[in-house]
Amino acid sequence: MATSGLLGWLNIRWLDCSVRFPDELYSGRPTQVTIRLTNLKPRLPSYLLRIQLLGASCSLTVVNGGATQATSFLHTFSGRGRHAAGAARICSPFPVNFFVRCVEIDCDGEAVAFPAPAAATHAPFSVRDGSSGEIQRTERGIDGDMLTIADYTGTEPLKMIHWRLSARHEGFKVKELGTARNEPVIIDLTAAAALPLEERLSFAAHQINHFSRENRAVGLKLAAGRTIPAASGRSHRLRLLTELALYDATQPAA
Repeated sequence: MATSGLLGWLNIRWLDCSVRFPDELYSGRPTQVTIRLTNLKPRLPSYLLRIQLLGASCSLTVVNGGATQATSFLHTFSGRGRHAAGAARICSPFPVNFFVRCVEIDCDGEAVAFPAPAAATHAPFSVRDGSSGEIQRTERGIDGDMLTIADYTGTEPLKMIHWRLSARHEGFKVKELGTARNEPVIIDLTAAAALPLEERLSFAAHQINHFSRENRAVGLKLAAGRTIPAASGRSHRLRLLTELALYDATQPAA
């Protein structure tokens, strides 16, 4: 009995826990949480571990000495902002299924939950960035300014034919147009102050994702004197969403 008690005590000792969250997660939406459990005992394995964290429970059959094992579960964060992993409760019936011993271990890891995106019937606080207009590309398109006149090949739409110029030549002439990119946009949180804050943030999160999918540069005006310039790319999008997640309307502008 004393031997089994000692083995059971050692089984759940000298364990280290860390938690990994996705870099993109939203309030109110299930997301995968990964627990990494490290056995700091150099040779002695830990068996039959039941891990409880953030209201969920998952299991690891064995974690060898000096090794790390991972397991995952789904969790839904309630509310935007920072969420600490907190403490994990680790229990085991080892070595005999008579006594269940438990220990609590603080887990490293923090999640930042973005506001849940919500589509608006209109864009109450999206304004165009007047610092730059349309950016012309040099490849051929159908929506930009005219680049040159070329011979008709039979593949161009009829609306591209330059009829007046064609009348003065033996063959048809067509207009070659550049391709225009849309103007950058700035989402101005201060322009719709009458809306509830959380509603504004959800609308803004939806618009950031929407414009990013369209490959449009997007920026964010958080307060008077504090604007994040329009840019594109996933890292920039996540930066804007993080600003929304941590937004404090009472905080003075930087």
